[in-house]
Amino acid sequence: MSEEQGSSKVLTLEKSEPAPVALTSSPEAIDTRTLSRSLFLRLAALGPAPGPGGTDSPERAYVRDTLIELNLPLVRYAAARFRSRNEPMEDIVQVGTIGLIKAIDRFDCERGVEFPTFAMPTVVGEIKRFFRDTSWSVRVPRRLQELRLALTRTSDELAQKLDRSPTVPELAKALGVSEEEVVDGLAVGNAYTASSLDSPAPEDDGGEGSLADRLGYEDTALEGVEYRESLKPLLAKLPPRERQIIMLRFFANMTQSQIGEEVGISQMHVSRLLTRTLAQLREGLIAD
Repeated sequence: MSEEQGSSKVLTLEKSEPAPVALTSSPEAIDTRTLSRSLFLRLAALGPAPGPGGTDSPERAYVRDTLIELNLPLVRYAAARFRSRNEPMEDIVQVGTIGLIKAIDRFDCERGVEFPTFAMPTVVGEIKRFFRDTSWSVRVPRRLQELRLALTRTSDELAQKLDRSPTVPELAKALGVSEEEVVDGLAVGNAYTASSLDSPAPEDDGGEGSLADRLGYEDTALEGVEYRESLKPLLAKLPPRERQIIMLRFFANMTQSQIGEEVGISQMHVSRLLTRTLAQLREGLIAD
């Protein structure tokens, strides 16, 4: 069912089967985006994936596997952002591939979104979760890991409001947990390991210089894709006024005073709404 074109694998369709996009076996390079769309349409025509314990038909499995192979460069591109971490690149790519497979299984090409734009937040999110789970020097239950992250976020927010460090009872009340759980969450922070920027670079990455010397720049366009796509559903859920304030502040570059005049509220009220809304968006991004 497949033919080799140099090192490229393409899917050929029987004449009796409808082909959304014509695929030929000519030696010319086939546009990856066009081929991906054709494969996604073919995958949709073959029906939904089988439930737990089920098995894909040979044809559906082949189309799905071809999509995975075709889009692996997307995973390697995302994984390259994390090359300075103390983890083998092969492991990072493997984890990112899990995110790619999840994105392929959820993608609907009829929604008008390009697959790389749709898949990148899922791939990067999977890699970030991997680093979050492997940055602990001892095994800590996921519940306590998440509590520790929530404590850090809430502690910063309360410190800004109170102009001092919050107490254990205040943290417990803000998070809706017991004081004992707060103490446990603070204690597990000692099990979290962060690599020093002065530590040597991994041997399999050359081993020369420190991690700080190996840090490169991140692709700002890629960051934009990731966060823009992740924020869209969160912004849509905001009340109209809060959404307008966010748009005016970060997309129209207006000051808080200008926003207050536009919306008809005080600058202080704008500041409070921004703080609260940004906290909600940040929490939504972390949860995703």
